[in-house]
Amino acid sequence: MISINNLSYYLGSRPLYENASLHIKPGQKIGLIGLNGTGKSTLLRLIVGEYQADGGSISKAGDVTLGFLNQDLLSYQTDDSILSVAMQAFERQNALQKKIDELLHEMEVNYHDDLVDKLGKVQMEFEALDGYTIQSRAEEILEGLGFSTDDLQKPLRQFSGGWRMRVMLAKLLLQKPSLLMLDEPTNHLDLPSIKWVEKYVQSYEGAVLVVSHDREFLDNVVDTIVEVSGAKLNYYPGNYSFYLEEKALRNEIQQGAWENQQAKIRQTERFIERFKAKATKAKQAQSRVKMLEKMELVDAVIDENARVNFRFNFSTQPGRHILHLEDVSKAYGPKRILTHTDARLERGDKVALIGANGRGKSTLLRIIAGTEPTDGQRRLGHNVLFSFYAQHQLESLNVEDNMVDELKSANPTKTEGELRSVLGCFLFSGDDVFKKIKVLSGGEKSRVALAKVLLSQSNFLLLDEPTNHLDMQSVNILIQALQQYEGTYVVVSHDRYFVSQIANKIWYIEDEQIKEYPGTYDEYEWWMEEKRGLQGSPGSQGEKAAPAIPATPARSTPATPATDSDRKEWQRALKRATQQAGEAEEKIEQLEARKKKLEAELADPATYGDDKLTQAKNDEYHRVTTQLTQLQDQWEEMMLEAEELEKKLA
Repeated sequence: MISINNLSYYLGSRPLYENASLHIKPGQKIGLIGLNGTGKSTLLRLIVGEYQADGGSISKAGDVTLGFLNQDLLSYQTDDSILSVAMQAFERQNALQKKIDELLHEMEVNYHDDLVDKLGKVQMEFEALDGYTIQSRAEEILEGLGFSTDDLQKPLRQFSGGWRMRVMLAKLLLQKPSLLMLDEPTNHLDLPSIKWVEKYVQSYEGAVLVVSHDREFLDNVVDTIVEVSGAKLNYYPGNYSFYLEEKALRNEIQQGAWENQQAKIRQTERFIERFKAKATKAKQAQSRVKMLEKMELVDAVIDENARVNFRFNFSTQPGRHILHLEDVSKAYGPKRILTHTDARLERGDKVALIGANGRGKSTLLRIIAGTEPTDGQRRLGHNVLFSFYAQHQLESLNVEDNMVDELKSANPTKTEGELRSVLGCFLFSGDDVFKKIKVLSGGEKSRVALAKVLLSQSNFLLLDEPTNHLDMQSVNILIQALQQYEGTYVVVSHDRYFVSQIANKIWYIEDEQIKEYPGTYDEYEWWMEEKRGLQGSPGSQGEKAAPAIPATPARSTPATPATDSDRKEWQRALKRATQQAGEAEEKIEQLEARKKKLEAELADPATYGDDKLTQAKNDEYHRVTTQLTQLQDQWEEMMLEAEELEKKLA
């Protein structure tokens, strides 16, 4: 379909590509990966013809059509509705619809048989192109990407860059090109929309070439990985997990070959040095010199998996209770975000705040930080020192500072060597650390800002989309830093792999309440699937279900009809489970009330005047907490059992 042969492309004297080759086959799903700056986006622009190669060729079959989603589309603006913009994908159908309208208008004033014939032919072609379904198809994709029905008639100009990018993606998906090229499509999508796009791309009939740093997305979507490294396109026939295993194997083989060759070179050089001056051996020595000159050298393996070798400490240990939000409400005009909700954070909580855009995740972070006015109470615990990272805070970096000085401002106690070590963890090395902030790219500024937050000695971190604009290596660095961080944090992220590595609790906003799942993201996903009976929508956390991708129904064996005896047994079991769940609920309410009272007593300084009383209160608090956790688990099992029985009886 598309053949790239011996491609060369230079930025000044630096080769981005040198004799690189790749063949893209029909229907192939390729993930294009590599460090930032290696030329991934450049390759897409070379394929589409925006850039011209310095050497080699890119050839396409005559019937190949290209669709290219790139970051430049963020700046596109128009007063047309987003539905109209998406429907621009149907050029022929739109032209036919215009012709039909013109013919109908003409027939109102000048009716004759020729017009009827023309109208019939145009309508026939319009119907053959599924013209009567184009609006519903556009609406389905836009709503799948997170737009509400009311949004569809709003002008594109009213939406932010990220939402405009979604409209451009919808238009591209509706065009159905032979090769769909997507440059970081998940950067501007929330979790439900990412899952929806995954399903769409999985069922897409054409080929896909996607640049992404989202490991989970690549694992779920692509069947081939192409890595840009060493100015070459390295091909791996599998998803991202396969690539990691295969690359480790290739590196092991290459490292062995390099070590063997280096040993042979050293041995040959010793022979030359020893015998080059002896007349009887001079000819043989010269022969070895020529052999070395002609030898095709094996490259040493470059370890691209940077490791954090710096501990991010804080000087002030906080109390047990980090944060308490009590009876908090927040609204923007008629749009309610939170209504009389509570939330608590304890020391050591590592919370990922997930869910659809527009639910109030960033608003909640600002409420926690105290920068967003709200009804209700926000209380920070004893000795809690927090730092807040968000994309807009990149603007607070001093553009005239170099990177070392900027980090010094966050922690003056660190030496230059220690600060350079931290910058090394975030992939800045050598003289690069003395670059001024104003010359850095958006991704580089993000890494500097993250390093500042981690150096701030805060014991409580708030991080809003910290992985945006980071490549996989940088995300891995951040994961390692957060895994060794001993404080508390709340992180907003749509990167599922990142969240699965750094969180021990999941928060989500549902029904205007802050809700918590006390476990990892993988456990949360399993729990949500169980909750939906393994048949739920692609969305999660109670979001509006995205339109399903049409799929071929699987054949199923008819279930054996339930007998009257079965149904009576199920009814008895349902009654028993419901009764037990009700009793458990009453006990849970009693224990929660007791726990709340004990917390108030333990927060009272008077309690600590009596050591025996303090110990008794602490022991009772731990006992109540343990009983409460066990009872909540039992209640959840009873409710799941009741749901299953209700399904059987339905």
